[in-house]
Amino acid sequence: MTGPLREREDAHALLTAEAERARAGGGRLVLLRGATGTGRSAVLEAATAHATHLGLRVLRARCSPDDTALPFSSVLHLLGSVPEFADVGPGDDDRGSAARLWRLLRSYADETPLMVAVDDVHLADEASRRWFVEAARRIDRLPVLLVATERSQYDIDPRPTGLTHALSPSVVRTHTLAPLTDHASAELVRAVFPTASDRWTADCVRAGGGNPLLLHALLDDLDGAPPPTAVPRTCAALYPGSYPAAVSWWLDSAGPATAEVARTLAALEQAERTDRAERPEAAERTEPAERTAPAERTGRPAGAERAEGAEGTTDADARHAARPTPGSPHEALTTTGTGAATATATAISTETADDTAAGAETAAEAATDTLAALVADASGADPARVSGWFTAMTRLGVLRPDRAGRPRYAHPLLRDAVLGGWSTARRQDAHRALAQAMLRRGDHLDAVARQLLGSAPTGLTWALRVLRDAATVAARDARPGDAVRYLRRALREPLPDDLRQRLLTELGSLEYASADTPAGIPRLAEALDLPAEPRDQVRTAIALGTALVGRGEVRTAVEVLRRLESRLAGHPDLARALQTASALLSDQDQTVRREAYRWLTDTAERSPELVGASGQALLVRYAATAGDLPAREAMRRLRTLLTEPADPLAEPFLLGTAAAVAQWADELDEAERLVERGLAGQRPTLLHPMEQALLDTRWDIAAARGAYGTLLAALPDTARARRTGGGPVNADAHTLLALVETGRTPQARRLADTFDLRDTPDSWELNRFLYARGVLRFTEGDVAGALHDFLECGRRQSARAVHSPVVTPWRTAAAECRLALGNPQEALALATEELRLARVWNTPRTTGRALRVLGRATRGRRGLELGAEAVAVLRDSPAEAELVASLLAHGWQLTAAGERGRGRDHLREGAERAERLGSVRLLTYAEQALRTAGGRRTTPAHTGSGALTGSERRIAELAAEGRTNTEIADLLHVARRTVETHLTSTYRKLGIRRRGELRGVLDD
Repeated sequence: MTGPLREREDAHALLTAEAERARAGGGRLVLLRGATGTGRSAVLEAATAHATHLGLRVLRARCSPDDTALPFSSVLHLLGSVPEFADVGPGDDDRGSAARLWRLLRSYADETPLMVAVDDVHLADEASRRWFVEAARRIDRLPVLLVATERSQYDIDPRPTGLTHALSPSVVRTHTLAPLTDHASAELVRAVFPTASDRWTADCVRAGGGNPLLLHALLDDLDGAPPPTAVPRTCAALYPGSYPAAVSWWLDSAGPATAEVARTLAALEQAERTDRAERPEAAERTEPAERTAPAERTGRPAGAERAEGAEGTTDADARHAARPTPGSPHEALTTTGTGAATATATAISTETADDTAAGAETAAEAATDTLAALVADASGADPARVSGWFTAMTRLGVLRPDRAGRPRYAHPLLRDAVLGGWSTARRQDAHRALAQAMLRRGDHLDAVARQLLGSAPTGLTWALRVLRDAATVAARDARPGDAVRYLRRALREPLPDDLRQRLLTELGSLEYASADTPAGIPRLAEALDLPAEPRDQVRTAIALGTALVGRGEVRTAVEVLRRLESRLAGHPDLARALQTASALLSDQDQTVRREAYRWLTDTAERSPELVGASGQALLVRYAATAGDLPAREAMRRLRTLLTEPADPLAEPFLLGTAAAVAQWADELDEAERLVERGLAGQRPTLLHPMEQALLDTRWDIAAARGAYGTLLAALPDTARARRTGGGPVNADAHTLLALVETGRTPQARRLADTFDLRDTPDSWELNRFLYARGVLRFTEGDVAGALHDFLECGRRQSARAVHSPVVTPWRTAAAECRLALGNPQEALALATEELRLARVWNTPRTTGRALRVLGRATRGRRGLELGAEAVAVLRDSPAEAELVASLLAHGWQLTAAGERGRGRDHLREGAERAERLGSVRLLTYAEQALRTAGGRRTTPAHTGSGALTGSERRIAELAAEGRTNTEIADLLHVARRTVETHLTSTYRKLGIRRRGELRGVLDD
């Protein structure tokens, strides 16, 4: 595709003037210089047409590297057929030949003025180049205009000196063709595509790289795909392929060393592009910074060369122009009425801006040099030349700086075209070389590993080590997608079976964790079939069992573990770990659970040593949920088990089980410490059922504390994605309850409607969600629907031998529904049974709740006594929400019994506690009850030291004394996280931001 030449007016003016001068008898050499593709030949062609129009005779020649073997071949192309030069060869008398050719040129000039046009003079044979130089010295009195074009571009391998190196400036006019500005490039695009949008045009401009050759080739290829079709990102979408062919020619003309550097840079970018595709948040760090539309950029690329005498504005000029000039309105605004101080401040501000700009420029130069050193190391080039090439290509517009100042290809299509000249094998070699260079200079593991992703298997120790270490770091940083890519690449290396088995286990675990369950399970199954150490086989079996349970195949998971257990006769510790894992995984299916715990119970009675500490802990948990064991005894047994030496494979089961029971026992700080200890021992690259169990317990602890903000801070999308059946998980239930408590009923309804529970597989998580949905329905006024959910939850829990209210207190919830529906006798039966089981477990939370509901169902004097007992029991409980509910219930009882003063006191206290807790549901109920009781709530102390709870004040006072969070936690026997949570709440209530302000505020 051809089109009008843009931004070449200076060149045309120069050549027109020199043509007129030649007509008048004065000759000159005009040298048109420019980078490849900047339009030297097009300008020369236009000049010859104009010379012909003026009546000059035009002699033309286009030099070629194929003609260098024959002396004067370029001159002979110019002068036409010269018989006496028919048999000239290397070694002949050059001086005599040159003289004869000069006489021939003069004879032509005697006839008519001449224009001698030599294209690509840098490719001419040496004899011809000498002749042109000598002619330039002698044509000043002849009617001869000698116009030559010469490639002038910075290459990795330095080029020979140019044609005018030995000439005086007085005998030659040199004009350098600058790259096209974005404005001119945009005009070219719109000349072909008038309806193109600014964004589409900008894409084309960047892909053209300021190079007319490349831009015209691109427009050729896009001729059949006008807007709104997007500008392609790969050359495979271009037809007939003019653009990639032009880029290839552009690289070939630069020489093999430059092409190697250009393609190495493209390979480096390609790996980063893949990384951005996987992690979009990284895009902002590496995309070219230039994003403005062409219409907004009318200047040349930064630092672009200009023809001699051309006008332009430098960066310094632009900065100067931005400053207020003396006498300007802006100066008046900044100085009038402010005096010398404002003027000084303005000067300082300007200097600061200059310093900032200088600092940014220095940082960009450093980034360029660092990148140049890497590319040079990988390609075997000179770092100084590579840095210079980056600078030159940035000036031309082929490269543009990203936000960090590093040069990057101006458009993905340009990068793809540059890289297209390499075979797959050559690209892989480049990625390996880049990775090795990065490793030598100490780059981050991620950067090295990203390059190895594009390389072929190397069989080198360092490559495998980098990939494994990078996978570990990525998994630890919660980037399972990256870790999966690194491990997949590591498995392509030649590996022994035992190492392959470990890597497959890690990969399968991570694939499952990143929601790629269909890929994860076959990996784990393959790993289990490979020969390995027994301990590694157990890890793999536990990971596979966890993944199978996540897919709802509980029985298959247990069978996998039992098959391996039968082969571990000589490893009793490992066999016990598998038994414990089987029991834990069986929780997802009530039938399998009964079988697993029956076997565990029988074995413990006959041979306790075969069960181990973790198995005994599970039996304690089983007895607690069955309603057969008090909390104090359960914790005594577990604390004893925790002091016994534990195998590393079994310890997570012990810690997770103890944490769950401690949470039920209202030992929330101890439960929190156990959770953190258990999670610290988890390996992010190894799937383990206790990891999710520990996270579930963390949710349970937050719910027990009434920490609704914590529960709502992160919706459980990640947890839900790990269950392929689509059923709810524990986090969903807690989130639903937190939404209800904080008054966000519509949002809670949307979450509840996400799941169709009719087809959800049986699990303890489903039971908990049924309970949560029942609370939502009760709040919405659907009492019958709520009762259905509570009873269904109870039926399912009873089928699993879970009778104690420690998990979900469905009986009291159902009793409240019965009361609302006018069935006090059925409510009384449910509440009585709940209290019986609660007194067995005997913790304030379960007992207080049961007493509250039983008091409401009993009524009368006995009902008042039960309500008062509920309040008294819960005052020593960390379950603040249960205390608020009991205060409100008892306050209403007292009011109904005629003790309106005492009743209002309870209601006011409940309202104040509900507000501090953040429970909108309970606060709304309290305010309604107060209005009904003829009272109103006094304004609580929302801020200041009076708003602090007792725990918050104790911790704040210790912090004010200068104690650290760790020291406070040890002194009060609470978890460090508890201290941090209380201090955060304290700062908010006191209106302060730092620890040092505590003493003064508390004293006030």
